[in-house]
Amino acid sequence: MAEPTYTFLTYEDLDGWAADDHAAALNVFIQTCGDIPRPDWARLCAFAKDGPAARDFFETFFQPVLIEDGQPMLFTGYYEPELRGSLTPDEVYPYPIYRLPDDGTEGVYSRREIEENQPFADRGMEIAWLSDPVDLFFLQVQGSGRIRLPNGRVIRVGYAGKNGRDYTSIGRALVDRGEFTLDEVSSPVIRQWVLDHPEEGPGLLWLNESYVFFRTIDEVPAERGPLGAMNRSITPGRSIAVDPAITLLGAPVWIEKDGTDPMRRLMVAQDTGSAIKGAQRADIYFGTGDAAGAAAGAVKDGGRMVVLMPVEYALAKVSDPLDY
Repeated sequence: MAEPTYTFLTYEDLDGWAADDHAAALNVFIQTCGDIPRPDWARLCAFAKDGPAARDFFETFFQPVLIEDGQPMLFTGYYEPELRGSLTPDEVYPYPIYRLPDDGTEGVYSRREIEENQPFADRGMEIAWLSDPVDLFFLQVQGSGRIRLPNGRVIRVGYAGKNGRDYTSIGRALVDRGEFTLDEVSSPVIRQWVLDHPEEGPGLLWLNESYVFFRTIDEVPAERGPLGAMNRSITPGRSIAVDPAITLLGAPVWIEKDGTDPMRRLMVAQDTGSAIKGAQRADIYFGTGDAAGAAAGAVKDGGRMVVLMPVEYALAKVSDPLDY
């Protein structure tokens, strides 16, 4: 991957800019702008909260910057699953959701070792149990979810840490095997493949050695979105996950997603993900539940993303990228 390059654009260069709901984007921006640890952003955030005209606010104080690193743009989608589970294990719910070990042993084991050898069993690390190992796998891929218990109560879990192993795309593995084309593979397709291949299914999941541990999130009301990387609730259709080594968390990002369902929209970079690496890479948050999951799973599109940087920040960033 090449070193990032930075190209200044104008708002006239942004396809569909004038037609977007800039006020909706500003409301999402305000939710996390105060958490950006820079004085220049703090001043902008204070002004944003005074209720300026949204489009004028962005056009006056932000410079659109196209960041490229030689890799083509890839948009994907993610969501918050709602899964059936239990606080006690039984024959229906045998698959544990683990909290992060408190003794540093999380980095010792691979996914396969954790699931086959059960080194964390009987240590009081279980938050809840699920009925389906594929549900557990995709909960870890998404990084957060809601667990609906038999009595109707819902608990929310969020990312707490991982075992430090590299993330491997099992969808890509199926493509490499010739099972599907890149256009065909999706979360529902992977799930069905595992169900149709009960002997080979666990081995496919074990190819991804990365294993995620969770924590309960009681401070977020059920009607709010899950917590993103900035420890704030994220918003369906306005929050994206980015590579924080390239795109500052909290920054507005204009996306031009192509494909069968094009999207031209101002988003806010409020989350990260193990598979989200590169200057032209983003994961769009679609919401909670099965419908959101179906919409998110269908996204695998090209296009481009343009970061909106405060003008002084953009000038300094372009003149000396390592200074920021």
